[in-house]
Amino acid sequence: MNIFKVYQDKVIDILEGMTAANDLPAGLDMSRVKVEPPKDFAHGDMATNAAMVLAKNAGKNPKQLGEALVAKMKAMPEIKEASIAGPGFVNFRLAETEWAGVMREILAAGVAYGDSKMGRGEKVNIEYVSANPTGPMHAGHMRGAVIGDVLAGLLQKAGYDVTREYYFNDAGTQVDVLARTTHLRYREALGENIGEVPEGLYPGEYLKDVARALAKRDGDKWIGKPESEWIAPIRDFAVQAMMKMIKEDLNLIGIRHDVFTNEREIVENMLDTAFKKLDERGLIYQGTLPPPKGKEMEDWEPAELTLFRSSNFGDASDRPLKKRDGTWAYIMPDIAYHYDKIRRGYGWMINLLGKDHGGYTDRIRPAVAAFSDGKAKLDVVYNGMVKLFKNGEPVKLSKRSGNIITLREIVEEVGPGVVRFYMMTRTPESEMEFDFTKVIEQSKDNPVFYVQYAHARCYSVFRNAREMFPGIDLSPTALAKADMSRIKSEDEIEVIRLMSSWPRQVEAAAEAHEAHRVAFYLHDLASAFHGFWNKGREDGNLRFLHENDKELSLARLAFVKAVATVIASGLAVMGVEPVEEMHG
Repeated sequence: MNIFKVYQDKVIDILEGMTAANDLPAGLDMSRVKVEPPKDFAHGDMATNAAMVLAKNAGKNPKQLGEALVAKMKAMPEIKEASIAGPGFVNFRLAETEWAGVMREILAAGVAYGDSKMGRGEKVNIEYVSANPTGPMHAGHMRGAVIGDVLAGLLQKAGYDVTREYYFNDAGTQVDVLARTTHLRYREALGENIGEVPEGLYPGEYLKDVARALAKRDGDKWIGKPESEWIAPIRDFAVQAMMKMIKEDLNLIGIRHDVFTNEREIVENMLDTAFKKLDERGLIYQGTLPPPKGKEMEDWEPAELTLFRSSNFGDASDRPLKKRDGTWAYIMPDIAYHYDKIRRGYGWMINLLGKDHGGYTDRIRPAVAAFSDGKAKLDVVYNGMVKLFKNGEPVKLSKRSGNIITLREIVEEVGPGVVRFYMMTRTPESEMEFDFTKVIEQSKDNPVFYVQYAHARCYSVFRNAREMFPGIDLSPTALAKADMSRIKSEDEIEVIRLMSSWPRQVEAAAEAHEAHRVAFYLHDLASAFHGFWNKGREDGNLRFLHENDKELSLARLAFVKAVATVIASGLAVMGVEPVEEMHG
C-alpha cells in the first residue's frame, strides 16, 4: 500500500464531496492533485497541492480553497492536524493510529512490502551486460550488469513482467581475433612453443583452458590446416566456451539472464525482414545526404545511398541503412534486433550501455517508432566507468585477463553483496571509484556496511529480547498484536514515516528507471534507525527493551521488526542478502 496514494484518494474524495455540495464547480481536472512528502517534515507528514492546482478553474484563490479543504480534513479522525502554508499548500499530520497501521502492514507483508501493481503486468525487456564473448567479465562490465539487474528487480517489484536479455556479438572481427588466439593457444596445448602472443591477438591466459578443451575434443585436426578451414569451427567452439565462462562469472554476483540472443542469428534471419518492413511502410528511398555538419571534407562527394526516413520520427536527418558498396550499414543489425524485440511482444525496451555509446538512442528510437507505429518505447540508461583502487592507489593489471581486473577477482576479494550494493551508490552516468579497501571498511562512511549494520543491529535486539523474555514469540503475527499506541516519540515516528514511503519510492524509482534510488533510500532509513538507536543510549525511555514493561518492549520489537523487514525488502530488490550479524 502506498500511503501517499491512499491520502491522495482521500483528498480527492473530499474535493468530489465539495463538488457534489456545489462548493466547487463540476468538471475539475483532479489528475494534477498530488499528496507527497513535504520538503521539511517539521511542517507535517504530508502535503497536497490541491488548492494551488484547482483554484483558478474553481474560481477561488488558493488560500480560500485551501482553508475549505483544511476544515474538511480536520474533521477526519485519521488526520491529527492540517494547515495552509505559503501560496496554498496544505500540510497535514496523521494520527498515531495511522503509523500503527503502517507497522502492521509491514509485518503482514514481509519483504513483499512495497510490491506494487503499477506496471499492470506490462512486458518490459531489459538488455544489459551484452559484452562480446572475447574475454572474462571485468570491472567495466560489472557496473552495467548490476545496474541492469537491480533495475529489472525494481520493475518486477513495481508490477512489470520483466525479461532479462543478453545480446552478444558473435559475428564481428573481434570474434575472429578470438578464434585466431584460440588456435594459437591450441597449438601451444599440443606442445608447440608459441613464444610471445603477437600484437593484435588477446594476451590473457584465460584462453589456455579453452584451447586445452579444444585439443582434447579435436586432437591435432587443425594443425597445418589453412585458416579458411578452421576459423569458423574454432570460432564457434571459443564463443560457446566464453559464453559459459561469462555466465559463470555473472552467476557469482547473482545475475541470470532469461534470454541470450546472438548477432549472427539476427544478421542471418532478421536483417532482410526488418528492412522489408520499413520498405513496405514507404520509409526507404534512394537519395543523397549533405556532408556532416561542422566538418570540412574537401574530398567529400555526394553519393546515392539507401536511406531510412528516420527524420519522420524526430531524427536530425535520414539514416543510411546500406553503405556505398551496397553492404549493410553498421546500424542495421541493431535496428533488426529491436524489430525482433517488438516482434516478440515488447512494447517497452530498456538498454544498459556504457557512456561511450552516446547517440545510440537517437539512432535506434526512430526505427522502434517506425516498427511499432509509435507505440513501443526505447529507453537507454548509460553508465560511467569504474576505476579500481586499493588503499587509494590505482589497480589495473591482471595476469588472467592480460590487462584488466576480472569480475571474478573482484568478487573473490570483497564478496558479491558488496559489489552489487556499492555499484548502486552513485547515479549511473557518474564516474565511480571502487576502492577494495574502502568498500569493506566497517565505518559509517561506507554505505554498504552502514545499511547492513542497521539490519544486523535489529537482529541483535531480537537476540537480547529472547534472553530477557524467555519463550517470547517474535513472529510478525505475534508482534502485530502489540499495543502500537506505545510508539509515539517523534524519533520513532520519523523512522516509521520513512518506512511508509518505501512503496512510493519503489513506484517513483521504477517510473524514472533510476534503481540507484533504492540504495539512497536504504541509506536514509539506516541513518534514521542508527540515530534512534544512539538516542536510546542517552535516554533510557527510548531503549528497545524494558524488563519491567513487556508491553512497551513488544511494541518496540514490532517497530524493530518492521525496520529489518523494510531493509530486507530493499536489499532483495538489489539482490543483496541481508546479514544478521556483523563480523570483523
